[in-house]
Amino acid sequence: MSDIAIEANQLVKKFPARPESGDKPANGNAPPAPKRKFSLFGKKEPKPMFTAVDGVDLQIKRGEIFGLLGPNGAGKSTTIRMLCTLLEPTSGSARVNGFDVVKQANDVRRSLGTVLAGERSIYWKLSGRENLEYFAALYHIPSAVAKKRVEDLLERMEIKNRANELVEKYSTGMRQRIAIAKALLARPPILLLDEPTLGLDPQAARNLRELIAQLKQEGHTILLTTHYMEEADQLSDRIGIIDTGKVIALDTPAGLKRHIDQSEVIRLEVLGWQDYVGDKLRALSEIHSLVARKQDEGDLWEVNLQSNDSRAALPRIVEHIGGNGTRLVNMNIVKPSLEDVFIQLTGKALRD
Repeated sequence: MSDIAIEANQLVKKFPARPESGDKPANGNAPPAPKRKFSLFGKKEPKPMFTAVDGVDLQIKRGEIFGLLGPNGAGKSTTIRMLCTLLEPTSGSARVNGFDVVKQANDVRRSLGTVLAGERSIYWKLSGRENLEYFAALYHIPSAVAKKRVEDLLERMEIKNRANELVEKYSTGMRQRIAIAKALLARPPILLLDEPTLGLDPQAARNLRELIAQLKQEGHTILLTTHYMEEADQLSDRIGIIDTGKVIALDTPAGLKRHIDQSEVIRLEVLGWQDYVGDKLRALSEIHSLVARKQDEGDLWEVNLQSNDSRAALPRIVEHIGGNGTRLVNMNIVKPSLEDVFIQLTGKALRD
């Protein structure tokens, strides 16, 4: 058996471009307003196409946690859906557990346990136990084996004492644990977890991260997408960063951070941030990246700048911030993080 669990070669997915959505076709230009055009022989002109995934190459090793990161609309979810056979690639190829995702789709599905973001993959009008029993029957797991697996998973997910309650009464964290239990029922070697901790409270998210780490120790290969950079850094053996449908970086978390070892990160807290202030700071020769994000508290903003010479940059930053309702509250120079690597590569924060 190959030591590669998931492999993608020049994977491409195109969709018809929608003018009202801002989708851009493959040539990068916005699609024209829709007009009904016909050729001399009465055939419609081909529609402009939007490329969501553009030549993705991946090799994910057996037994590793591979983090796939990218801003919204970068192509992460489309890639995941092709790998789990929900979408057929426009071109290129992919293999999961040695099986082709198009020609051997049933074998791919048997090899995978999948939890997709935003998908209601369990029935809220059934109890947790009934959900697992139902899906065990769908997976053709023998009754005696299924009964033991259901009990084991309920205990492992720490919901045995509420297993007979309707799922609609569960917290978001409990529903997510039932969804993961469902993914584990058939004991697949590979798990695709699409933003598994999204919407969970900090304790539930911590518990789920511990579970993911345990699953890796048991030999599962895990493809993980997340909007939480600390989570990717903590869990992933390797990380691929995808933007505009292309993988633009792939390395270990430590290897990615080494890419900007020569940079310093200046972190500001600012009240009343104005976009024109950002434009002034970006124009400084010492600054080569800036991302501003509004915080939960009132009009407080966090501004991260990357600089090769913070000593020269600091007085100029202070000079440009102030007046017109903008006030500097705090300023620190910090060690570059994985998120700073992401910002440098994509020009965006992960949650943008």
